[in-house]
Amino acid sequence: MYKYKASKETGSKSWVLQRITGLALVVLMIGHYILMHYQPESGHTYQAVLTRMQFSWYRIIDLTFITLGMYHGLNGIWNIFRDYKLKPWAKISVQSALIILGIAFTVWGFNIIFSIPYVGGFSAK
Repeated sequence: MYKYKASKETGSKSWVLQRITGLALVVLMIGHYILMHYQPESGHTYQAVLTRMQFSWYRIIDLTFITLGMYHGLNGIWNIFRDYKLKPWAKISVQSALIILGIAFTVWGFNIIFSIPYVGGFSAK
């Protein structure tokens, strides 16, 4: 017999967020590619990155990239596990591992971006 599942149990919110973050990541990747590979002055040296990171918008873009990418990737992994009928203990274990890894790597990425110093002497263009 058919058993109704509330939308909370179907993963519909997860599905919608997966599509939204995927679309946002495509837009961010195109912007990243244009900024990093089509502008000769962008450079990939430490000094070029330090100069670029003096503008808060670059930091905001990178923080957004990290957050959306982490959610999108870990949600995708979780959706693979959802295809299997896991026992409750396995479901909790996998979810816990993904949440812990997601938080750890997101904090690590944020820490790297926030540890880049603001240095005086750079002129805004």
